[in-house]
Amino acid sequence: MQFVAKRQTVNDYVNESGKEGRAEKTMFLSYLFVFLLAAVPLFELVAVIPLAIFGGLSPVPTAVLAFLGNLVTVILVIVFVDKVKKWMQKRKNRKQRESSEQGAATLEDDDVKWEESKRQKRARSIFDKYGLPGLAIIGPFFVGSHISAFMGMSFGSERKSVTSWMVISLVFWTLITAAAASYGVSYFMPHVEEDGVLIRLFQS
Repeated sequence: MQFVAKRQTVNDYVNESGKEGRAEKTMFLSYLFVFLLAAVPLFELVAVIPLAIFGGLSPVPTAVLAFLGNLVTVILVIVFVDKVKKWMQKRKNRKQRESSEQGAATLEDDDVKWEESKRQKRARSIFDKYGLPGLAIIGPFFVGSHISAFMGMSFGSERKSVTSWMVISLVFWTLITAAAASYGVSYFMPHVEEDGVLIRLFQS
């Protein structure tokens, strides 16, 4: 009888350890997903933080990892802005050649060009009205942080100034979106952390 009890205790310990291991893996994958998604242009922390918090993740680590993910790629844009410009020019030239060979640009190409032009014009308008600080602070919400950083450099701002203002901007938007999402969850969805969609996604 004592042997059976000990065996049951060992089995319970193994089961609990397995559950803890799976839970840790789930949380790791969830937060890694936040970091990577925030690093992708057009997703960014402004969209990722609310989605992650409403998806069941804790606000503080979500905010920190989204900030770091977004910051890494923004810094890369600033550091390698010249190479990015060359890549964009090559891409533009290639599409022009393809369009001339086909006789006309495809509808998809027209949509891409129109969207790029629209964002660039919007960034220029913000920069003309409010300067680099305005582009850095307002830009991430309207045109994206990566485009804001790229256009800030393209408009002749110093690398150090663009970097400083983009860091300030990302901190600002991180705090705003994390606070707003946290308040929304606590008020409208108090039990979301128990069965959040992101947690369920990586549990499967």
